[in-house]
Amino acid sequence: MKIISIAGARPQFIKLAPLSEKLSENHEELIVHTGQHYDFEMSQKIFLDLGIRNPHYHLGIGSGSHATQTGEMMKALEEIMIKENPELVVVFGDTNTTLAGALAASKLSIPLVHVEAGLRSYNRAMPEEINRVVTDHVSEYLFAPTESAGRLLKGEGLEDKTYVTGDIMVDTIKMSLPVALETSSVLSDLDIDNRDYNLLTLHRNYNVDDPLVLAGILKQLDNLGELIIFPVHPRTRKMLGEIDVSLKNIVLTGPLGYFDFIMVENSSKRIITDSGGIQKEAYILKKPCITLRTETEWVETVEEKWNLLVDPSDPAICQKIHSFKAPATQKKVFGEDVCNKMVSVIDSIST
Repeated sequence: MKIISIAGARPQFIKLAPLSEKLSENHEELIVHTGQHYDFEMSQKIFLDLGIRNPHYHLGIGSGSHATQTGEMMKALEEIMIKENPELVVVFGDTNTTLAGALAASKLSIPLVHVEAGLRSYNRAMPEEINRVVTDHVSEYLFAPTESAGRLLKGEGLEDKTYVTGDIMVDTIKMSLPVALETSSVLSDLDIDNRDYNLLTLHRNYNVDDPLVLAGILKQLDNLGELIIFPVHPRTRKMLGEIDVSLKNIVLTGPLGYFDFIMVENSSKRIITDSGGIQKEAYILKKPCITLRTETEWVETVEEKWNLLVDPSDPAICQKIHSFKAPATQKKVFGEDVCNKMVSVIDSIST
């Protein structure tokens, strides 16, 4: 079967890696990179680290407004789908790349797989929420990462299309962490080997697009009185140039390659983030997570008390971080042997 897998952003490359390796064993899989993320560490370096085959098509779309970016992607993807005539299209997550791939495939009546289906934050101000809802409702095969995601899809009338496969990040981390432990020198490079530190990531528009909001968050976190390593997303880097804040405990770095990043995650004391994917990685790596948001798609991590939601405008962020303690055990809410379950479903389509 000819399959087109579409990815364009760092989280999607990470999800693509194990699935692409399995799919290419028995299918003709073509990889399309939309170019939504183009920074070396967030794109090409991840392909190299994870051994992903070079994309068959690289669209080079780059940045732009949501409508412009999505529209340009749809136009280019439609041309590729007409030329290649795939029997299946696979999209991942909830970015503009996801939406563009989903709409292009559905308009051409090509069956669509949505990996990481059934997530809802119920915050329509997040572009990702619109992307994931639309993608779920135009897909023929919904790969839900958790039981609760599966129940949600059932409640939206999509039970017949839903497969609770588990989350593919389980396989990516299982595959990547041993390599990172063996090859990464990032801890010594950052002089944090054998030191207690927190890992911080910020990229949500409501946290980083307003210089005053971003400055307020960083000032609060700096008052935590603990070392914080902050790999800066390109979106956030632009705003840092507009704020005047003196940081004593927060160390800024550039974006990290995937092996280096999971190494920093794995060795951290706790993780502070506004990213959906990193909440999940924190849980899989058994790291307490503080999420600077008022809602989350990954409700299981909160229910299991490994993740604490904190309003980024809360003046008591530091106190809440200090008092948060994760339990000694956790459930495997994201499943096991996920890739094989996904490929088994896809194989059944072609038989």
